[in-house]
Amino acid sequence: MSEPATNHSTTDNSHHEQYAYWVRLAAISSSSVALILVIIKFYAWLVSDSSAMLASTTDSILDLFASVMNIVILRFALAPADDEHKFGHGKAESLAGLVQAAFVLGSALLLIFNGVERVLNPRVIVQSDIAIGVTIVAIILTLALVVLQRYVIKRTGSIVINADALHYQSDLLLNLGVLAAIILSQGIWLQADGAFTIAVALYLLFGAGQIIYQSVYQLMDHEISEEELAQIKTIVLSHEHALGLHELRTRQSGAQRFIQFHLELDDNLSLLEAHSIGDDIEREICQALAPCEVFIHHDPCSVVTEDLTT
Repeated sequence: MSEPATNHSTTDNSHHEQYAYWVRLAAISSSSVALILVIIKFYAWLVSDSSAMLASTTDSILDLFASVMNIVILRFALAPADDEHKFGHGKAESLAGLVQAAFVLGSALLLIFNGVERVLNPRVIVQSDIAIGVTIVAIILTLALVVLQRYVIKRTGSIVINADALHYQSDLLLNLGVLAAIILSQGIWLQADGAFTIAVALYLLFGAGQIIYQSVYQLMDHEISEEELAQIKTIVLSHEHALGLHELRTRQSGAQRFIQFHLELDDNLSLLEAHSIGDDIEREICQALAPCEVFIHHDPCSVVTEDLTT
């Protein structure tokens, strides 16, 4: 491995600090919004006796529990590498994603149960004005949170925030469905209260599958994207002294990427020259794909067989 220069560490630390700041902000914001939604939705359900409102309240309770859990898990996932976890704690995010998916699945099943019951036994919603007002407030708060989460995901690519964002994106649909159901249930279509609940539950089931796939994708040490792999090869091969590379291996743990490969160099280079070349290449890769760790093994080209050369 080429010895990391000071500016490498500075760049990685800067990216880590920004990553930690944004994911914590998103996690705390989602917990705060979820708490407010639980309180106002619970009140609306008590006075309206709406099945869709009950489902929405239950979903918000699960969201609150999951969001609080995220804060705890992120505290662990963002901790720096230590003697027992030399590659860091990033995979805690993927584990959290699986737990989040379990909450989503449970929420979806509960919604289906309540939705079917209300379809079979429809009834007019009482004090609908309170339920409508609370639902509109929930839509505004949820929309603001989703905008923040989308921005954080764009900056960090965090699985935990992505999983959490799915909850609140589905909540937007759920709240819109509740609003429509409350209006339609006033003698227009009594089954609307349950039908909208079931529709959102199906969307949640699909979303849970996506979270599970993405979490397992990282836990199984899948290669980083084809675009990023191509970027690494371009950086290496564009160096004037690099004759090739082989055995390129990558994986990702949370925000951190781990990259290793064999660098093919001229036989006559000194050890110091070879080290300097590897250090230059490592610096460029770290700047392009930070935060990451790069491990480079230097090979004289004469010992490299043709089937290994890239």
